[in-house]
Amino acid sequence: MRAAAVQLQSTPDRDRNLATADRLTRAAAKAGAELVVLPEKWPALGTPEQTIAAAEPLDGPVAQWARSLARELSIDLVAGSFTEQGEPRHSNTSLHVSPDGEIRATYRKIHMFDVEVGGRVYKESANEAPGEEIVVSETSDGTGLGLSICYDVRFPELYRILAVKGAEIVAVPAAFTFATTRDHWEILLRARAIEGQAFVVAANQIGEHAPGIRSGGRSMVVDPWGVVLATAPDTETFVVAELDLERQAEIRRTLPSLANRRPEAYVWPSEIPA
Repeated sequence: MRAAAVQLQSTPDRDRNLATADRLTRAAAKAGAELVVLPEKWPALGTPEQTIAAAEPLDGPVAQWARSLARELSIDLVAGSFTEQGEPRHSNTSLHVSPDGEIRATYRKIHMFDVEVGGRVYKESANEAPGEEIVVSETSDGTGLGLSICYDVRFPELYRILAVKGAEIVAVPAAFTFATTRDHWEILLRARAIEGQAFVVAANQIGEHAPGIRSGGRSMVVDPWGVVLATAPDTETFVVAELDLERQAEIRRTLPSLANRRPEAYVWPSEIPA
């Protein structure tokens, strides 16, 4: 299987973002990609107010575009994520659309980005509610596809569960900040790939989206051994790589860390200090 990660510099301009996403997704499919992953909040990304203002229903324009394009190109499309309308708070939602244009799975981001990075405070939970469901889908050829979004990648327990539930590939649409991309992004992605013995297809945003809000790019594809197969340059583009599923099966057979787990010995402390 060939997989692609699309890297965008989204802004509050929805029409511009959509045109760029459409162009690069088509180019990735032309390059042989059968699975394409878009970044986080690609339809509209700016200040928190601008991003939230672009919220739309689950069956809105983003879903309709993704379904139509996946069907036309005959690809599995992880349509990054978008702000899904909700009450009283919205959701950060990712869709997996199959080559027949049907929504195969819906994932709502579980971990809220409530942090301080580079002197800037981010409070995702002010406008968005966390999801509650871990989601593993399947590509058109039956390959297990785990869904996650951005900040999720800092929580290894999620990715271990995705692997245990059958994920052979994990999609990571993201808008990783510039500072954390430079210091943490590749390390986290490679660690999640090694731990889950899974391919990781990580599509990040690049550049400035609004004053002081900047993403670091470096979208990449990582194999189950932790080897980076492709990395995007610092521009709007896509990267594509071959996913050798037979090699993955060999890794899982010869270094069976998933099979050698001992869940009965893993007891969470009753309280975990922050």
